[in-house]
Amino acid sequence: QVQLVESGGGLVQAGGSLRLSCAASGDIFSIYVMGWYRQAPGKQRELVASITSGGTTNYVDSVKGRFTISGDSAKSTVYLQMNSLKPDDTAVYYCYAVVNPGDDYDFWGLGTQVTVSS
Repeated sequence: QVQLVESGGGLVQAGGSLRLSCAASGDIFSIYVMGWYRQAPGKQRELVASITSGGTTNYVDSVKGRFTISGDSAKSTVYLQMNSLKPDDTAVYYCYAVVNPGDDYDFWGLGTQVTVSS
């Protein structure tokens, strides 16, 4: 089992920045991929960014050049640095972890709200 706890959400004006953190605990050595999904009201869940245990990153096109995902293995924490935020980035952001290669996700955090005002 893996437990994930997100932090760092909040309210920010358009053009501003936030950094989300996701701290993992439990069977962390089984984690293959970690990342972030987001879901806005009335919209489908969207994969925002991911990072593999080998450091390979992936981003949805809409955040490329603005968001950066990184990991600190010593702290078992993944970060999502979000710059140049737009109102369209407003959503609940969920951290996830994959322990079975090929799965889209195996464990979720409870989510953290990000609100970008115009």
